[in-house]
Amino acid sequence: MNIKKTIVASLLACMLPAVVMAKDVSIGVSMALFDDNFLTILRTSMQKEMKKDGVKSQIEDAKGDVSQQLQQVQNFIGQGVDAIIVNPVDTNAVKPIMDQATKAGIPLVFVNRRPQAELTDKMAYVGSDSILAGRLQMEALAKAMNGKGNVAILLGDLANESTRDRTKGVEEVVAKYPNIKIVQKQTAKFTRNDAVDVVSNWMTSGEDIQAIASNNDEMAIGALQALGKNPNHILIAGVDGTPDALQMLKSGKMIATIFQDAKGQGEGAVDAAISWRTARKWKKSSTCRIS
Repeated sequence: MNIKKTIVASLLACMLPAVVMAKDVSIGVSMALFDDNFLTILRTSMQKEMKKDGVKSQIEDAKGDVSQQLQQVQNFIGQGVDAIIVNPVDTNAVKPIMDQATKAGIPLVFVNRRPQAELTDKMAYVGSDSILAGRLQMEALAKAMNGKGNVAILLGDLANESTRDRTKGVEEVVAKYPNIKIVQKQTAKFTRNDAVDVVSNWMTSGEDIQAIASNNDEMAIGALQALGKNPNHILIAGVDGTPDALQMLKSGKMIATIFQDAKGQGEGAVDAAISWRTARKWKKSSTCRIS
């Protein structure tokens, strides 16, 4: 699929002087998880962008632990960083992080996972439209299904807004097709191994499934592994556009993956953090579109 990356014009405008003063900036980054293919691409993108701009940086792995992520943010504040970037473990549990950053007067950028709280001054979000991703994914599946059949949804982490929004997008499209039914929804926590277990159980129980809409590519690949040597009778689509998924798409094992611009999101988050130090203003929301 073609990708159209757009960053809100006003955000770009305020980024222009960023490189000039970037060497004076220090940024702390807390990632929800290092052990994830998409988040690794995102993290690497931020590392490269900060290195290119000469930014002093520290990147920490929260290992899926909300308390550990909050502690990392508190440590960044204690170290006197100029800005903090957070890829949240739980998008419903960001209020303590926001409160700490606000109290310290330090700019806070959320990346990839939209916080389920209203952003205040010195806060921004950089990410993609997860509802649109779900819609595009299900439209591709519906077309391949000729508008009829049963679909199962592999859910990501239930604490993550992208799980809810991508699933909402899938359900919106299914609602337009009277002959398509959702027969299963189960979390595999965004991981390949958990998806193998979930889909294997579906197959063992004799579920009548013609398609699987996966909230991310890792679970889609896990579904393929569970189906073994005969995956062709079930259509599978993912989200992220990871290298592994693109290879599966090329070989015909997956019918679609909706590309999320991890590189663009990472660069946008770093630029947003730098821009506050250099221009003292930013756009609160920046979207990398997918199509």
